Amino acid sequence: MATEKTLHADVVVLGSGPGGYTAAFRAADLGKNTILVEQFSTLGGVCLNVGCIPSKAFLHAAKVISEAREMKDCGVHFGNPEIDRAKLRGWVESVVGQLTGGLRGLARQRKVQVVHGYGQFLNRNTIEVVRNDTVTNITFSDAIIAVGSQSTKLPFLIEHPLIVDSTGALELKQIPKRLLIIGGGIIGLELATVYHELGSAVTIVELLDHLIAEADTDLTKLLHKRVGKMYENIYLGSKVYSVEDQSNAIGVQIETPKGKITETFDMVLSAVGRSPNGNLIGAQNAGIEVDERGFIPTDHQQRTNVPRIYAIGDVAGQPMLAHKATHQGKVAAEVIADMKSGFDTSIIPSVAYTDPEVAWVGVTEQEAKRAGKVYEKAVFPWGASGRALSMARPDGQTKLLFDPETNRIIGGGIIGTNAGELIAEVAHAIEMGADATDIGLTIHPHPTLSETVGFTAEAYEGTITDLYLPKAPKKHSAN
Repeated sequence: MATEKTLHADVVVLGSGPGGYTAAFRAADLGKNTILVEQFSTLGGVCLNVGCIPSKAFLHAAKVISEAREMKDCGVHFGNPEIDRAKLRGWVESVVGQLTGGLRGLARQRKVQVVHGYGQFLNRNTIEVVRNDTVTNITFSDAIIAVGSQSTKLPFLIEHPLIVDSTGALELKQIPKRLLIIGGGIIGLELATVYHELGSAVTIVELLDHLIAEADTDLTKLLHKRVGKMYENIYLGSKVYSVEDQSNAIGVQIETPKGKITETFDMVLSAVGRSPNGNLIGAQNAGIEVDERGFIPTDHQQRTNVPRIYAIGDVAGQPMLAHKATHQGKVAAEVIADMKSGFDTSIIPSVAYTDPEVAWVGVTEQEAKRAGKVYEKAVFPWGASGRALSMARPDGQTKLLFDPETNRIIGGGIIGTNAGELIAEVAHAIEMGADATDIGLTIHPHPTLSETVGFTAEAYEGTITDLYLPKAPKKHSAN
């Protein structure tokens, strides 16, 4: 017989990913009695447990392997790496454990009560949490929905231990000789980076005609140029249309622009995106609007259509990024506390932690063209960067977009080593309303990759001395 109990909170947060725990902790800091509901046994959600953090740890290992191999051309040879999967997996688990344990401590310090179990709305003021034979009914004054998303499932994929999603791939149960990745987006390409360096022959199938749909093609073409030499195959404008169990392998039929082909792989990774969990929380019981894809519409203060119920993170719309969720979580908590707070979705940096990394923020060039927006751009190739050359990685590029009326920066994209770190300066410049002169006159340390941001602004202004650019930048418009 189920045990029932009832709790009450000023604020209940459903989901403990980066957005959820940030919202709960901020609400507690603002004096609210807060309960945090988490389906699984550890806090942190997909990001900390089976997503962002473990993937970046594996990517660090991949980077070390790659750099060691490439140093051979510079006169330093380490030999072939030996991969201890169990020890590598154990190290990654220790990183995750340290972070999730830290969240437990932060919750205790703030007196945020954590209730584990599957939570759903019973009505506009109550969430039911079920765990084993215990049912906890939580009544609340305000609620924040932070239930995230899950891997999108392709209908033709059969249930098979050799067919995995990103969570399964990060378990590192095997290093397949031949790996097929369905989807050439960020998740697929990051895992391709890991498995390639661990020894797999990687094939990527992407429906579109270029990798990473959100990024500008001049950046992704540089990525394609590098990985195209390393991976077994990259099929663009292609799709997998059937798979079959071949006992210890998976037979796959692929439709490419040149015709249909049949291949056999030791593992298949489905990485075609993520679907929001808005339809899995009993939203209809509270009258919460959920669209056909599972997103919950909100205003700029994260309010849903139901008073005193808010939504943040993946479930509240694109882009599905942890750092977006954390900022939305603070906004929701602050609005609940009657603070003047709102969320501006225009300046959210995105990063693909591939090799090389690809990062962008603000208006992309393809967005500007679609919108018919007049812009000017400047590009600095890393072949002219002393730091990039000294790292034996001149295969990068920094690009900035400017409003020709004000010369203010409106967007930027970077491809190259540590692009994910560099893009923060561009985001900050856009947020602060900097123009090209502001960026160019900011003294950057030499030699660094960060210099390339300053050099690009100088290229726009025509003051650069590290390149010879006799022609002024051209205005661009889709019209």
